[in-house]
Amino acid sequence: MPHNVVLITGAGGWLGGLLAHALIDDAQTPDVKLILVDIVQPKTPQDANAIALQADLTDPAQVDRLFETQFGVPDTVYCLHGIMSRGSEDNFDLGVKVNVDSVRSVLDAARHAGQRSGTVIKFVFTSSLAVYGGPLPAVVTPDTIATPQGAYGMAKLVDEIFINEYTRRGFVDGRILRLPTIVVRPGPPSAATSAFVSGIIREPLRGIEATCPIGDSLDSPMLDALALWVASPETTIRNFVLAKHVPAEKFLPHTRVVCLPGFTTTVREEIAALEQVAGREAVERIRFQDDPTNRRLVSSWPARFDNSYALSLGFAVDEGGMVPIVRRFKEQLLGGEL
Repeated sequence: MPHNVVLITGAGGWLGGLLAHALIDDAQTPDVKLILVDIVQPKTPQDANAIALQADLTDPAQVDRLFETQFGVPDTVYCLHGIMSRGSEDNFDLGVKVNVDSVRSVLDAARHAGQRSGTVIKFVFTSSLAVYGGPLPAVVTPDTIATPQGAYGMAKLVDEIFINEYTRRGFVDGRILRLPTIVVRPGPPSAATSAFVSGIIREPLRGIEATCPIGDSLDSPMLDALALWVASPETTIRNFVLAKHVPAEKFLPHTRVVCLPGFTTTVREEIAALEQVAGREAVERIRFQDDPTNRRLVSSWPARFDNSYALSLGFAVDEGGMVPIVRRFKEQLLGGEL
């Protein structure tokens, strides 16, 4: 019977923090013990039964020690850490070291710790729609071949192949989640190519200027042309927790990849939602500065997926488009929650 010890790498990040709180509240993970790890020591949720550790995950010896804490061997690993998309594109070697080599180290540590304890550890990995590129069908399905056109997507696809193989061999019980672009993210802009997707909502709602790297003005046709596959933070975290509970036999027999549910929006529709929630004054805080590298990377990602398989596994999807997401973020800002 699982003893509900969960290891989260990248726990110092925004999603890792939200996941920790969600697992504490999860009725299917009672009395959870959390091992929270990042390059900078993460904060522990108040009143949580948690260990917070600083570790360099590119060092296999430090990774191995994560499976030897007083909590014992984790039954579930959430592998969330990584160098973001634009960061790994600009520094290829660092991106491979963190996004491939360190993930392999965590996989191997999970494999060997599980073998020593006689268990198969669940390994939940956050992948990305950046694994796609090149000519794509109008709607991506589970059968669509992934051909990344950036270093970040390449690394994620390599990790996916390893996790699928480790799962096939019974080394781990892999669950690979290809994430939509998550909007709206709080905090300062990240090194993600898609950071502007949140920035053009977040900054104007805070009363400060934002830069949109798509198009050179509000009248640019690029704002209509660039479609995005997105999901809210709340739905994404709910799906992270759900991923832990999907019975192994429900996945397709040849792959553990699941494209998490999302919906399609455009940069123009994002801005329209901002105006509907916060008025024209908020829209006027957006400055346009076209970035060809950014535009190329984001444009290579698909914007329409068939949600059927993910929904059949019990995953959730946002309803109502961008307006409720923008409105909820505004309410969180006003309520001091962010």
